[in-house]
Amino acid sequence: MLEQMSEASSSNAFIGRADMVPEVHRNDRRGAILGKCDEEPVFQAKCLDRYTHYRKLTEMDRQSNPVPDAPSTPGPAVLITIASALGAALLLLGILVGLVWIFQERIAFQPPTPPQMIPAASDDVRLDSYLAADGQRLIGFVVGSSPAAKGLLICFHGNADLAGNAIEWARRVSRSTGFTVMLAEYRGYMNLGGRPTYLTSQIDSEAAFTHARDSLHFTDERIALYGHSLGTAVATELATRHTPLSLVLESPFTSAHDMARIVAWRGIEIFWDLITRFHFDTLTAVSSINAPVWVAHGTKDRVIPLAMGKQVFAAAKVKGQLLIVPDAAHNDVADVGGVEYWRWIEASLSR
Repeated sequence: MLEQMSEASSSNAFIGRADMVPEVHRNDRRGAILGKCDEEPVFQAKCLDRYTHYRKLTEMDRQSNPVPDAPSTPGPAVLITIASALGAALLLLGILVGLVWIFQERIAFQPPTPPQMIPAASDDVRLDSYLAADGQRLIGFVVGSSPAAKGLLICFHGNADLAGNAIEWARRVSRSTGFTVMLAEYRGYMNLGGRPTYLTSQIDSEAAFTHARDSLHFTDERIALYGHSLGTAVATELATRHTPLSLVLESPFTSAHDMARIVAWRGIEIFWDLITRFHFDTLTAVSSINAPVWVAHGTKDRVIPLAMGKQVFAAAKVKGQLLIVPDAAHNDVADVGGVEYWRWIEASLSR
């Protein structure tokens, strides 16, 4: 093998250069071992850097042990941005809660513009005036008054309605049931003085009941109560103080707390107990009223969900009948319900 190396290159050149090392192909090594060196060259000389292997080991050592980066911390600009966003969110929340606290009476009571003229009295309709306990003058339309009336139905309308708008409805109720109907008005409506609030709704409903008993001469057991929308809560609270012949509720809601989530936003319930001045809770009240509770609700009511009407009926201590009117909205249950609706009304006053 050394002899072959000498032939390919002079021994002085090979020995004199320390950076020259032989590279033997695997087949050449096999030939040398088997004694077949004379068949083909068994080596090639290649110039290699003696320090190459050392550098590779050094680089491998550095790569296999990386130094972890130090954890980064948010800079002052990021912290300021986060704090500003939180501050803006809290400010907006405070404004919304404040607006609900200030304007909750205006949200609950929305008196429409009264008609230019109060509906004229007729043979079956008259306008009564009476005073509330705090001296506020109130009015009510009495429809179908007759000494032979089977009883009296006191009615409380919704938040954006007027008592006079239900005169035709009251006439039909009176004709079909034999009841006198009293359409009570709230203060602040129909050009009446005063400002409607949760507290005054109690005072005004109590005044209507007192007028029915003392001036119209109906005993408690002959007086039934009706409410529509907001009026269902007013009628229900009155029923907790005076047990009626029956409690008739059209499109009722469960509580002011539940309605606030619909009218305002869902998060308001977190602050509701701190800011509310309305404590209507029909769901709880009907569970203690010893009179049959009758509920009618439309399936397409977008103001008060049908589910609330079902809940109110389910919670009633004494149940009358639940009437679900397909395709009826919030204000047209009677029109859409037709014959079934009037059967429901007649049954509710048939005791």
